[in-house]
Amino acid sequence: MIRFNNDYNHGAFESILNELTATNSTSYAGYGEDTWCDRAESVIKQLIDKDDVLIQFIPGATQANIVAIAAALSPIQSVIAADTGHINCHEAASIENTGHKILELPNTNGKITAQQIADCAASYYDKGTPEYLTEPKMVYLSFPTEQGTLYSKQELCDIHAVCKKYGIYLFVDGARMGYGLGAKDNDVTLKDFAELTDIFYIGGTKCGALFGEAMIITNTSLQYRFKAYMKQLGAVLAKGWLMGLQFTLMLEHGEYFERTKHADALAMQIKQAFKAKGIPFWVDSSTNQQFVILTAQQKEQLAQGYYFEEEGTTQQGTIVRFCTSWATTQQEVDALVADIAKL
Repeated sequence: MIRFNNDYNHGAFESILNELTATNSTSYAGYGEDTWCDRAESVIKQLIDKDDVLIQFIPGATQANIVAIAAALSPIQSVIAADTGHINCHEAASIENTGHKILELPNTNGKITAQQIADCAASYYDKGTPEYLTEPKMVYLSFPTEQGTLYSKQELCDIHAVCKKYGIYLFVDGARMGYGLGAKDNDVTLKDFAELTDIFYIGGTKCGALFGEAMIITNTSLQYRFKAYMKQLGAVLAKGWLMGLQFTLMLEHGEYFERTKHADALAMQIKQAFKAKGIPFWVDSSTNQQFVILTAQQKEQLAQGYYFEEEGTTQQGTIVRFCTSWATTQQEVDALVADIAKL
């Protein structure tokens, strides 16, 4: 059985594992106050061409989302998100558990628009700030989205403009950032995220690290005591150098970008195979996540050799996701492509 059900079913880059072994007997300072984290911070600042940012390493993406939102919002403020947003669908009401309401907006292929956000904000700010409603103070986006789609630079600029107009923070969940940056039709860079957002992160867990996300807080007003929020919410790792080491090795020489881009290229081979067979797509994705609609017979046939995720049903059949990763091999994709041709 070959796993195409997610992008976190393997360990980590060989370069990471080798360096962890080589440095295993080395003693480091704790809680991220170490030479590896310092080095990773320097690498990230060079990549985004911005020095006045706060960078913190957080063990997982759900923790990153919780901390970012809890640190930015007061108890009477809320966060705007697509109804398909990870914080709204996959995190067990973790945001609500920290005392913040999610204002969900209907998605189109996983995305929300600047106009939707403007309308949501205007319903509060342009109507005398209703006393008993939560104040929409943050917009949450995923890049790529949960449906594998991408925001263009123009879309991000338009959303950024709305956020500036209403004094709303813009937060981008980058758990799969590498796969978004590596997509053939992507026109957004890390520098753009540093300019257009108040806070975003570069995902490691799903993109080649054993674990860890690199949080970049660009808005200086959100930097004050950010680590205290991390500690309060259980997101400070005592052995913080483990994340600093991983991000240094992934980013310093570009391996992160090369291997996630390769995963996208492999996903395009799978996409072409389904397309050639006339199998319909649920959404048009250029990233490592491909969503197709299979008949019961097709699903049963592919399930004999592959793991994949079921996302729901339509009149045409079952929506399933095939997901490549940094660890996916050409041989695995060739096998799947051959079996798709037999459907």
